[in-house]
Amino acid sequence: MKSLPTPQQVLERLGAVRYPGFSRDIVSFGMVKEVRVEGNTVSFAIEAELPEPGVRQQLEAAAREAVRALPGVEEVRIEFREPRSVAPPPPERAPGPPRPKPIPGVRAIVAVASGKGGVGKSTVAVNLAAALARPGRSVALLDADVYGPSIPLMLGIREEPILRRNKLVPIERHGLHVMSMGFFVDPARALIWRGPMVLKAVQQLLQDVEWGERDLLVVDLPPGTGDAQLTLVQTAPLTGAVIVTTSQEVALLDARKAVDMFTQTECPILGIVENMSHFVCPGCGRESEIFPRGGGKAEAARLKVPFLGEIPIDPAIREACDEGKPIVAARPDSPAARAYISMAERVMAEIGKGRGGEGAGGKTPGSGPRPVGAR
Repeated sequence: MKSLPTPQQVLERLGAVRYPGFSRDIVSFGMVKEVRVEGNTVSFAIEAELPEPGVRQQLEAAAREAVRALPGVEEVRIEFREPRSVAPPPPERAPGPPRPKPIPGVRAIVAVASGKGGVGKSTVAVNLAAALARPGRSVALLDADVYGPSIPLMLGIREEPILRRNKLVPIERHGLHVMSMGFFVDPARALIWRGPMVLKAVQQLLQDVEWGERDLLVVDLPPGTGDAQLTLVQTAPLTGAVIVTTSQEVALLDARKAVDMFTQTECPILGIVENMSHFVCPGCGRESEIFPRGGGKAEAARLKVPFLGEIPIDPAIREACDEGKPIVAARPDSPAARAYISMAERVMAEIGKGRGGEGAGGKTPGSGPRPVGAR
């Protein structure tokens, strides 16, 4: 008589089945439920939202093949079902948006956003985080750009985070504690997700990570004013938002929408930064205005929000990011790095003025008994 596998052995086999487009398996994602072994039949459920018709077939074929390879298994029964929804609030509670939950240990959260893509938002986010960390602050960086996570490349991170006590542990690089959607997706595959999946991913990246004691958490958001941005505002108590734009009118138009969205959700605007403001010649250091300069500053004045500065077009910024080291860390004395450092100082000044209100833990960075920068 053949020996039959245990449910644990079934789970181990299913741990080799990756969710299509991701580097993680269906077991670590928590999708496999109710594993049973009855005689020579193994049954289990896969609980997941399946945005593409072909995903179910791929998962079913891979899971069936993995389990059928176990000794004694002759039949595999798989039930697919939608994730169980959270119970609705009691009838006596008035309906309304969920209240943001503080992130334990994180003292302030700064969102970096843009109304449109192509304005260099992620490059600004990673260099802003590096500049904020320079005086000894403990800074975390969350790449929540679900559809185009690029920060792992910009920081030269190729490994995946580990799981400790059911929490993901950020990867430390260049003095930053980093978590990214890019750690879990195949960079060669397009991510086709509906709103609820985006919402859940952003919530997990915020709440299911062991952030530790951090003065600041910088969050790089996807461009636009959609599900990810609204989820962040509703999930975490933001200290404020930094809006990235270029000087062209088409970018400024979308920057206005981003400012309006954060204003409507009662998130303070820490300021506008004009990226790719002017070109710095790498040979002579001379500045040239490729685009009309000053649009970001004028827009900040029109909207009555702070102007955080101009970031030049400098080939060194791109080279540093391609090499996996932000220019603030690679060449801190360069004009571009100094522009980021100046911007970070203005962001901290706005937080200190109270424009961003109190931080995620109820205090602005640097207040309270723990010194700023204490690990």
